[in-house]
Amino acid sequence: MKRAFTYGSVCSGIEAATVAWKPLGWKAIFFSETESFPRAVLANHYPRIPLEDDFRNINPSSYDKPDLLVGGTPCQTFSYSGKRQGMDDPRGNLALEFFRLAQRLKARWIVWENVPGVLTSNKRKDFETILREISKCGYGFAWRILDAQYFGIPQSRRRLFLVGHSSACWQYPAAVLFDSKYLFERPETANRQKIKLARQTGQLSGRDCEGRLIYSSTGDISYCISTEMRLCNPTHETYVFYPRQRKVRSFTIQEAEALQGFSRDYTAIPWRGKPVEDCPLSHRFKAVGNSMPVPVMRWIGTRIQFLDNHLRK
Repeated sequence: MKRAFTYGSVCSGIEAATVAWKPLGWKAIFFSETESFPRAVLANHYPRIPLEDDFRNINPSSYDKPDLLVGGTPCQTFSYSGKRQGMDDPRGNLALEFFRLAQRLKARWIVWENVPGVLTSNKRKDFETILREISKCGYGFAWRILDAQYFGIPQSRRRLFLVGHSSACWQYPAAVLFDSKYLFERPETANRQKIKLARQTGQLSGRDCEGRLIYSSTGDISYCISTEMRLCNPTHETYVFYPRQRKVRSFTIQEAEALQGFSRDYTAIPWRGKPVEDCPLSHRFKAVGNSMPVPVMRWIGTRIQFLDNHLRK
């Protein structure tokens, strides 16, 4: 019987990786998360999978060697919307700890996610430090910025994904993240064509096209507008505007879950003695917003699985 592909997940959040990779037949051997609400979501959905706290304290001898380690370490220190302290912030150094854990676990593959701002943090020195640490841990690697809107969900969400392989060969990770079809089709062209068609049919004006296009259940074209943090609102909220009806409404939590690729009410759980229907929306929105896009993770996982099967023949 063929052994299932296994992985460990750190900074797990609400586990976009597991939602993405379950259809592939992959098996999680542990999660690691420090925040209380995401931990409760994980315990609710995956009660049989060990849930660690601080991933730096994981004992490799407690688990079988995973095929892959995945994680999106804290991005606030690298984000353009943050203070950009980079490695001067302890959260930034968790990126280095992630790769050290992969080495201790002897994981064959690694998948690390973060914001594009990590590339330029501290005049690019922080990313140089990260790459030096990956090499020191013995991994060959490649990275690429992927936008969720080109993977089947109506959300523009650009994130850096780094894939590594324990052979120290960069060609294997590059084969996962790059291929000629994806490179030369230029999917953004298709999006421009949709906008052009909408303009021609009078459904959108040129000004409307500054927003993100999504499609409502009624078939009307709408787009998302977002408040500027600390300017219009103390919280970062997203709204949906319907140009033809000239109406604006807030996103529902179910729409936010769908925009990340999760099923409806995935984050609706019993919370601190309260029933599911009283689960705090603020906690749910935060957990979804901090997660990874499920379709992007599935695309990466599918390509790793294909290549890994080929290499192990």
